[in-house]
Amino acid sequence: MPRHAVLRREGEVPRHVYLLLSGWVGASVLLPGGERQIVKFHLPGDLLGTPSMCLAQAADTLTALTAVTISRVPLAAFGALFASSPRFAAAMLLSVQRERVALMDRLAAIGRTPAIARVAALLLDVQERLRPLGAVSEDGFDMPLTQEQIGDHLGLTAVHVNRVFRQMAEAGLVSRDRHRISLLDAGRLRSMSARQQRVMTRDVGWLLNDGGG
Repeated sequence: MPRHAVLRREGEVPRHVYLLLSGWVGASVLLPGGERQIVKFHLPGDLLGTPSMCLAQAADTLTALTAVTISRVPLAAFGALFASSPRFAAAMLLSVQRERVALMDRLAAIGRTPAIARVAALLLDVQERLRPLGAVSEDGFDMPLTQEQIGDHLGLTAVHVNRVFRQMAEAGLVSRDRHRISLLDAGRLRSMSARQQRVMTRDVGWLLNDGGG
């Protein structure tokens, strides 16, 4: 699907979940005043649309921020996996809890940290999620987001986002070349972001009931 394509609109009847194979997708909600709040930037490997499985109408709009490739999975087929594969069901449960922790941390950051801390946390999060995909080299990565999209995610204006990036560049924290971002001092970025360093458990034998991790 091309950039700007809408995979599913807020308010539609949810009939599928989507596996993102390539590209970036934004999940957004429309606020009463007409403003858009981007609640999640989805990267390759993410499963999209799962929060709306419990709703009669989709909670968010899924929009391609770049050209994307997706696999669309009917809810019935997705549900059948839970019956046929208890390990899949267990993995999904843990994945949902990890997502919940991430949203808790992000809510705390937006409510209690300055703009530069929010941007720093976003850059660190994107780098951490891209690294397993082999999309990070020499602490640099492509982040094909506009300043407006970043602002819609962090609760900032595009002008404020631009000001923060200039401040970071002048302080020697990051460098930018179009969509290419390099984190020059990840340690200082982590310190100013107040981002929680979560360690995911490897001991899930209690859930899988197999006596192992």
